Amino acid sequence: MKSAKQNQSISAMSRRSFASSLSLGGLLWQRLLAEELGAVISPSIRSCIFVFYYGGPSHLDTYDLKPSAPSTVRGEFQPISTTVPGLQISEHLPQMARVMHHCALIRSMHHKNRLHDSASIETHTGRQAAQGDREEFAPIEQFFPCHGATLSFLRRSAQQVVSHAALPFVFRNVIDVPCQGGGFLGSAFDPFRITVDPEIQNYSVPELQLQAELPATRIRNRFELLTGLQPSNDSISATAGLGGYYDRAMNLLNSDKLRQALDISNEPLELREKYGIYSSAVQGGSNGAHLGYARHMRGQNLLVARRLVEAGIPFVNVYDFRQQGQNWDSHANNFSQNREVLLPAADRGLAALISDLDDRGLLDSTLIVATGEFGRTPQINKDAGRDHWPDCYTVLLAGGGVEGGAVYGSSDSTGAYPETDPVTPADLAATIYWRFGLDSHNHILDKTQRPWRLAEGEPVRSLFRTV
Repeated sequence: MKSAKQNQSISAMSRRSFASSLSLGGLLWQRLLAEELGAVISPSIRSCIFVFYYGGPSHLDTYDLKPSAPSTVRGEFQPISTTVPGLQISEHLPQMARVMHHCALIRSMHHKNRLHDSASIETHTGRQAAQGDREEFAPIEQFFPCHGATLSFLRRSAQQVVSHAALPFVFRNVIDVPCQGGGFLGSAFDPFRITVDPEIQNYSVPELQLQAELPATRIRNRFELLTGLQPSNDSISATAGLGGYYDRAMNLLNSDKLRQALDISNEPLELREKYGIYSSAVQGGSNGAHLGYARHMRGQNLLVARRLVEAGIPFVNVYDFRQQGQNWDSHANNFSQNREVLLPAADRGLAALISDLDDRGLLDSTLIVATGEFGRTPQINKDAGRDHWPDCYTVLLAGGGVEGGAVYGSSDSTGAYPETDPVTPADLAATIYWRFGLDSHNHILDKTQRPWRLAEGEPVRSLFRTV
């Protein structure tokens, strides 16, 4: 472990010092810096599952109800008791109420982005988008890396076959939201993307499918030939960089463990049903059939995340993006949407994930983060909906050493603004890195060799047990 003085000296390196190091070569310097800074603290967790409810769930109708507020604020839902004395949540989260002793709530999360794309960028990177608070209507390059990409970069010496996975697919508003990959760290640190076919209830990675005309033996022979042709003194040459990609590709193609993790048919039917399995009873016309498949896959996505963690993947993003036939953007009919479509499957799936990890002895070593990009307005609008509200919302944490039943921060009487202990996405990012044993004050370099702190916030340490 490095001393505080050593860390300060690293952080205080001037841009001129960084620039002078370019003689080493940009990629080599990135590697050396990562090795210098990558393991400052003993890690407290081995994995993180980041569950993202795209569209913005209403904090006022889930984990921060205001039963004493006027009817135009409190809405239709009633609070219910949980396994934590004095802690109440929505009546439409009965399964989560049974596992709240494994969870902690941050009720004072906030930022300044009122639109989906920019809010999602800050949620997944801990920083506001370079373009500010706006939606994108044409593809743009992602700048800041997401949490999983940063972790993959700093821990790449571990040489894991996959260190960051995302499912069920990229999420998008008008375009793919530019916050899901490696950003300035490069595409090598984009997540391992897993596709979902709800029609046949199957998970796959096209890159792992071997073509009939190119069996494993032929691929292996080609790789051995390529290896034999490599120069012996190319350790820092461009071909060496390509060699790393070849090695990774071969490791992926040979990874039976990864294929098995994606095959949920190996799970007992009883367990799959706990997560929320597809049932023909929810069919009923084309819309009903779609809803049935979607509900099934929402829970099963979390089951796959648990299997990926068991397979040794440190960071898994699960995007709840229109998995139920719509997203969480409830501008109209907020209460019927949440009661009938949004909350039941989310409640069941997340509670099943927490219980399942606990039963397997994996909950303490796995941090679950469940959040949207913002909350919803305290005031109910004319369409019985709630609009975008980043000024205050709730994030749920589970496992990973959290103090069960803890609540950090509070909102005011209408859930409009933080009243105590405000928290930002930068603080959440710093908390995730801290649990992985990384000091958020340390730096990584962008493509221009400009240093950036891992996160601009501070970890919310009081939510976690001390050892």
